[in-house]
Amino acid sequence: MKHVYVSEIAQYVGQEVVLKGWLYNKRSSGKIMFPQIRDGSGIIQGVVLKTQVPERVWDELEHLPQESSLIVRGTVREEKRAPGGYEIEIHDAEIVSIAEPYPLGKKDHGIEFLLDHRHLWLRSRRPHAVLKIRHEVIRAIRDFLDSNGFVLCDAPIFTPA
Repeated sequence: MKHVYVSEIAQYVGQEVVLKGWLYNKRSSGKIMFPQIRDGSGIIQGVVLKTQVPERVWDELEHLPQESSLIVRGTVREEKRAPGGYEIEIHDAEIVSIAEPYPLGKKDHGIEFLLDHRHLWLRSRRPHAVLKIRHEVIRAIRDFLDSNGFVLCDAPIFTPA
């Protein structure tokens, strides 16, 4: 099976794939579970049917805390109700690392708290989107300067004596 990124998932409809990422969110209802998996390129919804996976897989996913890393294997399918329009029907999962309880909730947090947990806060949608926009703006400026013959000069850091 081929390892794919979420951003490439549309190319693999009907195929079995391997997806590596972090558990972004999870909801379940009886015998069906919907884990959302995030990699560096996006988020995809997974579907786990209790009757179609080994009991070990169901139990591990059911108790897996948010931001734990995992590898899932499953079949990609188009689903208009899923975020992004695609989902992966998970047949097997391997837990790579179990995360500590996730400290960031949906409630508002103070700036001090967010700075203390910045490595996690940057993974959420809004800060991640801001980082991507900032990256594109800086890249466009650098491309413009490069194409016009400018040379990047990194000056040393000046400190008082």
